[in-house]
Amino acid sequence: MLIAEKTPDRIAFCNGKAYLFFSGTAYLGMNSSVEFQEYLTEGISRYGTNYSSSRNSNFRLKVYEDAEHHLATFAGAEAALTVSSGYMAGQLTVRYFMDKGEFIFAPNAHPAVCIQPSDFFYADFDHWVNNLHAAINNTTASSIIIVTNSLDPLLAINYNFNWVSTLPADKDITLIIDDSHGFGITGSNGSGIFSEVSTPPHVNLIVVSSFGKAMGIPGGLVLSNKKTIDQLKQSAYFNTSSPIIPAYLYAYLKSDHLFAKRRMALDENINQFRAKIGDTGLFQCFDHYPVFYTTQNELYPFLEKKDILISSFAYPMPGDDLITRVVINSHHTAADIEQLGVCIEEFLDS
Repeated sequence: MLIAEKTPDRIAFCNGKAYLFFSGTAYLGMNSSVEFQEYLTEGISRYGTNYSSSRNSNFRLKVYEDAEHHLATFAGAEAALTVSSGYMAGQLTVRYFMDKGEFIFAPNAHPAVCIQPSDFFYADFDHWVNNLHAAINNTTASSIIIVTNSLDPLLAINYNFNWVSTLPADKDITLIIDDSHGFGITGSNGSGIFSEVSTPPHVNLIVVSSFGKAMGIPGGLVLSNKKTIDQLKQSAYFNTSSPIIPAYLYAYLKSDHLFAKRRMALDENINQFRAKIGDTGLFQCFDHYPVFYTTQNELYPFLEKKDILISSFAYPMPGDDLITRVVINSHHTAADIEQLGVCIEEFLDS
């Protein structure tokens, strides 16, 4: 096992050695952005290192409402809610609806939006969609809660949500989408999936997401209509939990230009890598997304010998099969991408 000496960006220092780093989920590299850290320092000087209070107390910090208004506008939602983690965003939402209808879970839904272990299962997403109408029609429940990811970040598959517009109109349907690996980089200007899904009047759309992947902020968020967000604010899960650290929201509100700059750099890196690997057939991927999945697990040890680290580990359980991926981030230079591409060509020729 390789142990890092500090958080990597384009370089990982492990066991006293430097490697080119093509792994992780910090797609925009905000966790190591000097400019973002400067805003965060300003935020800490203003709000301290933590805010250990209920959001529903009689004393409020305005930065929460400011950030949530900004998030809602950015994502195209009516309202937004921030919480301490992406896991909390998912659990807050699904547990609020536990006694309000029958759940239908999509395959590979992240455990953060599952209620019990059996809710997580492997299957083909398109096959599940093709059988969804039958599953809904076979239940006597009048209210249905559908839970799914926005995409598969492990196998690099982008899900199509055209089926939402055809969901049976004789049921009240709540659609919960986990967009943790899309928010910040997919959708218009990185706004994620919320405004991309066309929902009929009988479908209530809720998007939950980690704030810690592309955005580099330890927290989570929920996007929906104002009525739903107000209901979640009154839940015990929200009322008794610590909020996201306010200094990070201060930095977030200052950083629109940084996120835009990083998204542009990431897209350039993705395009360069796609052009370099061409039609080799080695990777599964989709446009403008920084994850490249391969079934060739031998790629990992080959590249490690070349001082390049990619992602390769069993997930979600230690006994599961290896998931091997190349992950591009905005910090990579053109020379980094070229070096990786040359080594992949050597792998294919070996």
